[in-house]
Amino acid sequence: MAGGAQDNDEEITGINVTPLVDVVLVLLIIFMVTANFIVRETVEVDLPRAANGGETVQGLVNVVLDKEGKLYFDGAEVTEKELEAKVVEALTKDKETRAIISADQSLPYGRVMRLIDVVKGQGIAKFALNIEKDAAPAAASAAP
Repeated sequence: MAGGAQDNDEEITGINVTPLVDVVLVLLIIFMVTANFIVRETVEVDLPRAANGGETVQGLVNVVLDKEGKLYFDGAEVTEKELEAKVVEALTKDKETRAIISADQSLPYGRVMRLIDVVKGQGIAKFALNIEKDAAPAAASAAP
């Protein structure tokens, strides 16, 4: 038969990778487009330094107090009353909510303690103070 189908019993010796490359490129494009939405707005704070920082708490809320005394809750500027409301709202969503508190080192100690008191007063028992870790610990002075 001149026009009949041929039975080809040869083994496949090559793999077509074109569909794989297409899928990988589509995933790469999706990642590149969504990466811009993942980045949060940050507030510049001069954090105190410590040579021995503990484990970082994977907090759900970030509370920042900058050097002008402005409060930020997850990147948005808030007043103290709004902060209280947002903390309560976060606790209603998840009872195990944790907070990371960042404060500029030039602020008075009492102002930072007031912020901690506001956060704890609304029900967040677990919180961490954000620090900037020193590369090398400060040399301890030797006492005789």
